[in-house]
Amino acid sequence: MSAAPPPSTSVPLGALCAVQRMRAAASAPIFPALEGRHPCFSSTPEGHAASARLHLPVSPGCNIACRFCKRDFNRHEQRPGVAARLLTPEQALVVVGRALRLCPNINVVGIAGPGDPLCTPHALQTFRLVHAAYPDLIKCLSTNGLMLPASADDILAAGVSTITVTVNAVDPEIQAEISPTIVYQRQRLEGHEAARRLIANQLSGIALVVARGATVKVNTVLIPGVNDGHVAEVARRVAEAGAQIINVIPLIPQHGFADLLPPDALAVHRAREAARRHLAVFSHCQRCRADACGVPGISDFSAELYGDTLVAEPTFSHG
Repeated sequence: MSAAPPPSTSVPLGALCAVQRMRAAASAPIFPALEGRHPCFSSTPEGHAASARLHLPVSPGCNIACRFCKRDFNRHEQRPGVAARLLTPEQALVVVGRALRLCPNINVVGIAGPGDPLCTPHALQTFRLVHAAYPDLIKCLSTNGLMLPASADDILAAGVSTITVTVNAVDPEIQAEISPTIVYQRQRLEGHEAARRLIANQLSGIALVVARGATVKVNTVLIPGVNDGHVAEVARRVAEAGAQIINVIPLIPQHGFADLLPPDALAVHRAREAARRHLAVFSHCQRCRADACGVPGISDFSAELYGDTLVAEPTFSHG
């Protein structure tokens, strides 16, 4: 009687195929049409670094008060909410042409501040002008989402195809601690009432623009001791609304959260893994200025674009 063959140490063919499929899925672009064209919707570092973007600082005011947000005019801080100056929509159109000459690989024109782009009409006016002159450029909007439901049709009509919505909580108790005050339909709302309205508008707004064909990313600011145990629930709810990817951003301690420490690398990793149970995670964010120009983290043409003659506008509203 012959001896039994030794147990095989090879991986069964079926299991090997499953592993290969998982690896392929993990490396496949989440948004093939945007990979290498839009740095904030590219799933790989290579795609993120392949294309430049231009941010136009045309939005002067905001309709919610977030404790992590400190908007300002200066030339040195590398963070959201900061620009050297405000532009009118007409000035912004001129800047787009100049930026394309300086940096021909710009594929994306975005508006992300310094205030919220849907708080005033300037952003949509700008997008209409830019879309008419440069229809092939991707138009991208970043908003807190309060006015997203009311603006959904106008956003898409202006040529915008990618939208980022900052959603920091879907629990009114937590959201009220982050953004205690909003101004909605000319009324000042505070506390839980403000939080409930903001969350409802964010989720319904995401669903509306996705139904109209937009691609949506959610930004969530990770705030230790406030929403760091809540990120998975945020990801679940925004995924149900139609968002396709989430970007968990470490808190920059300032303004109302100046006394907090930023989350460490392990906390950020845990939050991203919690979110990953519900939707894709973007992890290459450079936390860009509202007037950024170039490839995030690689090139910056802002000084050449605006020159030294531009000064901060004195009419900026911290509303």
